[in-house]
Amino acid sequence: MAVALDPNEKLAKQDDHLHSEYMTVAMGPSHPATHGTMQMILTLDGETVVDADVKIGYLHRGFEKMAEVVQYNQVIPYTDRLNYVSPLCNNVGYSLAVEKALGIDVPDRCKYIRMICCEISRVTDHLTALGAGALELGGFTPFLYAVQAREELWNVVEELTGARMTTSYTRVGGLRHDLTDTFEASYRHAHAEVVRLMVDVDKLLTRNRIFYDRMAGVGAISAEDAVDFGFSGPCLRSTGVDYDVRVAAPYLHYDRVEFDVPVGSTGDNYDRYLCRLAEITQSFRIIDQCFAQMEPGPVNVDDWTVVLPPKEQVYNTIEGMIAHFKLVMEGVKVPSGEVYSYTEAGNGELGYYIVSDGSGRPWRVKVRPPCFSMMQALRPMIVGSLLADIVPTFDTINMIGGEIDR
Repeated sequence: MAVALDPNEKLAKQDDHLHSEYMTVAMGPSHPATHGTMQMILTLDGETVVDADVKIGYLHRGFEKMAEVVQYNQVIPYTDRLNYVSPLCNNVGYSLAVEKALGIDVPDRCKYIRMICCEISRVTDHLTALGAGALELGGFTPFLYAVQAREELWNVVEELTGARMTTSYTRVGGLRHDLTDTFEASYRHAHAEVVRLMVDVDKLLTRNRIFYDRMAGVGAISAEDAVDFGFSGPCLRSTGVDYDVRVAAPYLHYDRVEFDVPVGSTGDNYDRYLCRLAEITQSFRIIDQCFAQMEPGPVNVDDWTVVLPPKEQVYNTIEGMIAHFKLVMEGVKVPSGEVYSYTEAGNGELGYYIVSDGSGRPWRVKVRPPCFSMMQALRPMIVGSLLADIVPTFDTINMIGGEIDR
């Protein structure tokens, strides 16, 4: 791991025979790669990074504070904005945390639909990271293919939820509604298109000599350091650590499906690329099994203190009207206590720590986003590398400003 720059070394550099000096450069926040969300103060020796001061906090959204003044279900639209390229993973993770606090279990069909939504979001997340990573190195064509593939899946998400990114589809105790009649057919069409496009991406990048030379051995981190920094997801698995929340602590029905967990060995940019590429295939395997195992049934718990009653009950019965009124005005009453629930999101372990005071609003919501712990390792990953290697390394970490600046 790289060490901090010695002040004496700075002086020695200034007194060398060329009388050269280190250059200090501010990279971001107004930089195309940092897109207004972070900054790096770089110390350069020519084009070699000698030191880096990584600064976050340019996109503070106040998610955790806002969650304290709204009802539990009203937090769900805020979770969409944590990781806006895989919002359904955030929806599901939060809903599972509240349901854990309530001590309820959603129906089987709801679990399978949530899994389908999560895996579609995982693929769109990986497609974004792969496409952007190629673009940073001048690969504009594979970027367009990856974005086109992502659009195919977002069309499917839009059919189901009414929105491509800010979905707000889950509810505490279930889902907004069941799958549409044409959802599976739409997914099959999108799946075929994604597979076709990813073949082209694979041909253009994986064995491309320029791409390989720019990625292999760059931004490497050891398995020991990755664990110490709190890595998870593809970035951790690229180092050789076989850890996936879906396997280590199964939730929903992940214990009923078969899939492989791609694992790398070197922990460099190229291994992170390969892990994400392989995980796309595994996500499609999971979705196919979900469709095969899923049976008709309810998608919400049968409890009007948690889920809104059907409209015909609201309009025609006093019990339905009262239940509707109390849920809308007071929210879901979660017993006093605290819970931590975690899931495997696109970038890694996404955890929600919720403290309840017994009211219809959370007393405290704390998010454990995957990106935060990985960003603290960016400095040792880029020190010693070239200036041109910073952006590809930063991209393979796949920092999402919304979840790092909560």
